[in-house]
Amino acid sequence: MAWLQWIIVALAVLSAGYMVMDGTRALVRGDYLTPSSGAHAGRLGPWAGIVRALGIEPRSMGMKAFFVIYGTVWLAVTVTFALGVNWSWLAMLALAIGSLWYLIPGTLLSAVIIALLLIPSVREVF
Repeated sequence: MAWLQWIIVALAVLSAGYMVMDGTRALVRGDYLTPSSGAHAGRLGPWAGIVRALGIEPRSMGMKAFFVIYGTVWLAVTVTFALGVNWSWLAMLALAIGSLWYLIPGTLLSAVIIALLLIPSVREVF
């Protein structure tokens, strides 16, 4: 696998893995990982405002489960991408686009993943 593909895999594992970890933590312990002190203590990231505007309570069981499921699917697709399965490029692109709402770190990671996926040498592999 080319080095650009490894970078994509690493970034996807970072983003999806964090979603799974944070969602699982929220399901088990009752809340997401939030700052414990300072001006943002106990507050969720900017993504919470987006889902709240859509009528979804960010701390609901459904949202927590969504984090776990979405992240797990993305991790599974990342494995297929690492193995060079031809449909995985499109699935990776769709999952990265689908997580742009996850402000701020998720948006940045997804934007970089999308940009790397669109490089012709990466696309040609699939």
